Amino acid sequence: MRPEKRSFSIQGHRTSVSLEKAFWIALKEAAAEDGMTLASLINSIDRGRGEAGLSSAVRVWLLDRLKARAQAKAAD
Repeated sequence: MRPEKRSFSIQGHRTSVSLEKAFWIALKEAAAEDGMTLASLINSIDRGRGEAGLSSAVRVWLLDRLKARAQAKAAD
């Protein structure tokens, strides 16, 4: 599984994100569920990432989202 690199514009600057295909699929699904474009979601993650690299921040964001959903489902 090789990472796929995609470019985005964040605060007027071009940057790239490298993720494996499974992460891109999950990220697109999350954006669609939240009624956002992929670029908007990446920008949102970027604003909250602190010192972490953007690709790492995206992976952690997805993991946190999946964990929260699993916990909510278990509580039902």
